[in-house]
Amino acid sequence: MTANKAIGSGDGVPHEHRDPQLDHLFASPSGGDVFESKTDILSLEEVREALDKVADLPPLKALAELFKRLGVDRLSAALRRALAQRRDRHIDEFGFDERFLEPLWPIAKWFHDNYFRVESRGLEHVPSTGRTLLVANHSGTLPYDGAMVVAAIRFQHPSQRHVRALVEDFIYHLPFLGMFMSRVGAVRACQENALRLLEHDHATLVFPEGVKGIGKLYAKRYRLQRFGRGGAVRLAAAARAPMIPVSIVGAEESMPLLSKVSWLARPLGLPYIPVTPTLPLLGPLGLVPLPTKWFIDFGAPIDLSAYGPDELLKDRVAINRVNEELRHAVQGLIDARLAERKSVFFG
Repeated sequence: MTANKAIGSGDGVPHEHRDPQLDHLFASPSGGDVFESKTDILSLEEVREALDKVADLPPLKALAELFKRLGVDRLSAALRRALAQRRDRHIDEFGFDERFLEPLWPIAKWFHDNYFRVESRGLEHVPSTGRTLLVANHSGTLPYDGAMVVAAIRFQHPSQRHVRALVEDFIYHLPFLGMFMSRVGAVRACQENALRLLEHDHATLVFPEGVKGIGKLYAKRYRLQRFGRGGAVRLAAAARAPMIPVSIVGAEESMPLLSKVSWLARPLGLPYIPVTPTLPLLGPLGLVPLPTKWFIDFGAPIDLSAYGPDELLKDRVAINRVNEELRHAVQGLIDARLAERKSVFFG
């Protein structure tokens, strides 16, 4: 069967019912099948010739004129470049596309340097290579804090390593946002994903408070919520990864949460709809955080050497004990920074 017959029968439109004018699109100047060649692929030159034959149809006429204006050679070169970029593009198992992220780094740097004016302390505790579990407090109504931790290590740490942040499920219920987060390196939060990241020697950022962290009302700012059931401790033990406490100060005031609406959010797959001084009053502009001064502090790794390789994975009491130690370490970093801070906007 020739390619022409395949198209005639495969698209559900028999040849005898096809518009005769469109038959010219499939016929070559020599009367043969334009799809039949050594490679069975239409060349751009053949496409241009086919379009010329039906150029009286307005949409095709416009396309034919575009071919003439740009020239087949230029289109061929552009197509080769596009295909080469696609072929050379590496996208990992979680959807991270480094070439997609590259042009966004200057935007992140501007927010890091000029908008939030992030100052970091204790970066020497973050290893330059190898698996690392960063455990941070969560705050600020919307998860801008994760982006700033990633930016802080990218722009202030000597290694400039890329941190992979775990994000809450509700992000993936929002149109396009879930795919965007995957493309820039974020990963859906679950134990299996986190363990795979660590086993591939990534620096991995987790927020044990989860949605309850960013959902704290302003009256409870900087008071850590429960750190789950020790999932971060289990991860560090299973992956044999150093566990580093991280505190973020400044995010709570950037978008103060005054109230939240839950009943309206559930049908949308969201944990809540936030009510802040600017949201929903200002509409989409209410999503823009206030330019508060941010501080990110990295503490010394939590020492797990007193436990055997598998002891923490089997002993629930030991897991709870280390989990509380981790929580107190993060809270201690927060309290120390708050004691030094003199101004919400100027530090």
